[in-house]
Amino acid sequence: MNHVLLYCRPGFEKECAGEVQDKANALELFGFPRVKNNSGYVLFEFYQAGDADKFIQQQPFSQLIFARQMFASSQMLTDLPADDRISPILEAIGDDVPKCGDLRVETPDTNEAKELLKFCRKFTVPLRQAMRKSEILYTKDNSKKPVLHVCFVAPGCCFVGYSYSSNNSQFFMGIPRLKFPADAPSRSTLKLEEAFHVFIPRNEWDERLAPGMWGVDLGACPGGWTYQLVKRSMFVHAIDNGLMAQSLMDTGQVKHHAVDGFKFEPPRKNVTWIVCDMVEKPARVAHLMGEWLIKAWAKEALFNLKLPMKGRYDEVLQDIENLKVFLIQNGVKFKLQAKHLYHDREEITVHIQRLDTRSPH
Repeated sequence: MNHVLLYCRPGFEKECAGEVQDKANALELFGFPRVKNNSGYVLFEFYQAGDADKFIQQQPFSQLIFARQMFASSQMLTDLPADDRISPILEAIGDDVPKCGDLRVETPDTNEAKELLKFCRKFTVPLRQAMRKSEILYTKDNSKKPVLHVCFVAPGCCFVGYSYSSNNSQFFMGIPRLKFPADAPSRSTLKLEEAFHVFIPRNEWDERLAPGMWGVDLGACPGGWTYQLVKRSMFVHAIDNGLMAQSLMDTGQVKHHAVDGFKFEPPRKNVTWIVCDMVEKPARVAHLMGEWLIKAWAKEALFNLKLPMKGRYDEVLQDIENLKVFLIQNGVKFKLQAKHLYHDREEITVHIQRLDTRSPH
């Protein structure tokens, strides 16, 4: 297996390919991407045997922006016979796949591929049984062992491969399954909920998303992001010239400030979270978030950068690099992650945790 398959949002294959090319070059693991527009995936082929495995071990998955999942993969298997799809899949696995603790039979996130999901669910059971019999899978699921992936892109056509559970997306198809809350004021609420799932380890929620904390929501109207903070029993300064949903105001947890988000300063320095989904130039939003963290007005920031129509990958790289330099020059220690989330469209979500919470001089 000398390929890596990466899932991405349909229409963002070029950005995903450009990113994996850069990351592979940086690791001195050389190859080239194969891209099919609107397919929802990128196949990266390495020149040297064994480099696909090195890549999925050495490249932190959390540092990939446009990829939803990555795994070492075979070439595409085609024309699988309808009466026996299992045998060619077992044959493709061969000896270079470690024994796995879980099986995911998936598709890319396109309308055409998703029509196969019903088949994938049915096919998983006999395939799992055959793989356990062949000792490709452990007899019981084991979340600490590698994950075996079978990705169907068309009827009778699939990729087969594996990922490491310590360096992959824990979610099926790389997508957290979230339900839209009926009482939320807008669908944008799912963006922030997904960001919490992706960026904050579940065992740290009680500490980092704790009741009683204060948050600031810039560009809050009508309150989709504020809703997520209120739901976690936080108090929120909602900053927007528009109206907030009355249901949020009725909680007594929200203070609405009808002011410009670029000019607001928190009245007290007790803010843990700054969140921002303003429709503004990405460079301007990134700089503003940097200022909040440099001034220690907040400990953690979650914000969206709206992408231009062209040069999306270059814009993202430039904005994030400028933000990192800005923070470093001002002596801020931080952890930064960025991801093109499932609920994002023409934007990426960035999370920064300030690691040194002392107030600046």
